[in-house]
Amino acid sequence: MPAHPLALTRARRLDERRQRALTRYYLDAGVAGIALGVHTTQFAIRQAGLYQPVLALGIETIRAAVRKTVAIAGVVGPTGPALREARVARDLGYDAALLSLGGLSTWSDRRLLEHTRAVAEVIPLIGFYLQLAVGGRHLSYGFWRRFVEIDDVVAIKVAPFNRYQTIDVLRAVAESGRAREIALYTGNDDAIVADLTTRYRFPTATVRFVGGLLGHWAFWTKRAVELVSRCQAVGRGLVPRALMTLSAETTDANAAVFDAAHQFRGCIPGIHEILRRQGLLGGRWCLDPGESLSPGQSGEIQRVCAAYPHLTDNDFVREHRDRWLNG
Repeated sequence: MPAHPLALTRARRLDERRQRALTRYYLDAGVAGIALGVHTTQFAIRQAGLYQPVLALGIETIRAAVRKTVAIAGVVGPTGPALREARVARDLGYDAALLSLGGLSTWSDRRLLEHTRAVAEVIPLIGFYLQLAVGGRHLSYGFWRRFVEIDDVVAIKVAPFNRYQTIDVLRAVAESGRAREIALYTGNDDAIVADLTTRYRFPTATVRFVGGLLGHWAFWTKRAVELVSRCQAVGRGLVPRALMTLSAETTDANAAVFDAAHQFRGCIPGIHEILRRQGLLGGRWCLDPGESLSPGQSGEIQRVCAAYPHLTDNDFVREHRDRWLNG
């Protein structure tokens, strides 16, 4: 499931043509779902008055496709604004909301759980464990154990970029008795293959990630779909050495595009740069004029593109781009 970027014109206004083209790209790549209104879509869409228009454009394009694709809406902020966004998503026909707890760092666990229950009354929820480097907070095993008891929690995106904290979530799901009801999606961009090929065995249940919900999959998406299929095909057998090599290559490429060297400050412009090079975006413009590539990031992106051409889907994009842009 790719986290959908925001296509802008040079004047930093919504570029509806390219926004639709991106959605068509993901659909034709074979994704299981698409998330809009999330970090990769830029949280500033809310202040710019673009939350509802972007979600409406996305769901219209998704629903026009022949194949069923899950539509996920990002929901953020304190309870009042989060409820308003949840209602917008529900009324537009989104299947679930990805609930970010970022920005609520002073809230107690009890208050966070009350907040979650309130939003879950509006729309089915996907929990989100966000890494500390980009605004997340530490959430204990005890928190997640109570979180998964909320009936309308249907999935969790696990993205703390930390193996210990990842295990906390998986153990909470396993010990809740809801392992068959709650889908687990990796958001750990530094451990995608490891997450997708590992069975996590606990005394009460064995759980595994069914896929990923990643900003990393907003580019080279056709290859991401193929990667998931390869990981799922491993089953209970040994992970092939070639797949582990691909894991390291994927992490290296992701580090360049997501700007890990500068605490991910250039992650959104980095994604835009790949999509610009493929002709899907007109530029790497963000709503914030000051948001751009970090020093040296362009060179790093060029390095990984040259080093790992097999990770790209340039031929696929080149073949279909005009149809996506003009469809």
